[in-house]
Amino acid sequence: MNISRIDLNLLVYFDVLLREKSVTRAAHQLSITQPAMSNGLKRLRELFNDPVLVRTSDGMTPTQRALELQPVVRDVLSKLEAAIQPEVEFDPASSERTFRIMASDYAESTLLIEVLRRLSQVAPGITLDIITPSDVTFHDVEHGKVDMAINRFDELPLSFHQKVLWYDSFSCVMNESNPAAKDFTLDNYLKAQHIWVSKTGFGVGVGIDPNEVQKLGWVDAELTKLGKKRHIKIFTRHYHVALQLAREHNLVATLPSRAAQIYRHDPTMVISDPPFDIPPIALKMAWSALLQHDAGHIWLRRLIMDIAAEL
Repeated sequence: MNISRIDLNLLVYFDVLLREKSVTRAAHQLSITQPAMSNGLKRLRELFNDPVLVRTSDGMTPTQRALELQPVVRDVLSKLEAAIQPEVEFDPASSERTFRIMASDYAESTLLIEVLRRLSQVAPGITLDIITPSDVTFHDVEHGKVDMAINRFDELPLSFHQKVLWYDSFSCVMNESNPAAKDFTLDNYLKAQHIWVSKTGFGVGVGIDPNEVQKLGWVDAELTKLGKKRHIKIFTRHYHVALQLAREHNLVATLPSRAAQIYRHDPTMVISDPPFDIPPIALKMAWSALLQHDAGHIWLRRLIMDIAAEL
């Protein structure tokens, strides 16, 4: 196939159709008529010799071939958009831009609080709108409605750009009066009652079944390997709530060490290494290819990565 004979507008149609998964919404997005978009889809099918989108019980669903092409096409369009746009300098000192960031309270209290302090010094006009993971979907980030997502992710779409900000170990937090604190062995850890805390990825969470150990995450997965199981008394998705609950005399919170360090100056609380090995977790920053070449976005990403490295 000679690329000079390809209408590059079809790649734009393809990109929007794969994002919207709807001919009607794609047409609205590009401000063209629905028949024009339907004709574009027909031409795409001829170009790729593939249906591209097929109707299923879940609506219009991309084919495997289309999913393989999506990140390639998105990357090509992103680079082309960056190449033809006039270079615009971003001046953080005078900018009044609002950046929307999806983040768990773990990322807020350990990383973003430092980012906010730095912004007050070098970019006082910039505002951060921090959104909880439950309020955001993959599509919000993919479409650029949210500037970036900072969290622990089991998996991310191939179209996303991502960067590991740091790896974190685990610590156990408990009240000094907790019987386990005096002799923090595995046996005493298992005799205590525990607070389960986690919020990864995107979207609204679902209820936890304590008997489904394989879904409980890192801590319980490692205990299972030892043939052990802890007694989980409370399930929460908020790290600050878990830390407050750990003030109770018989509760132990096992959570990322950077969150645990919030209590390092509290004389009534004890922070200990877990009495068994738990693999470290990765805090990642993810963003849409649509914002990859945005000057302000590039500046903020670099600032966040620099602060993460310093911390």
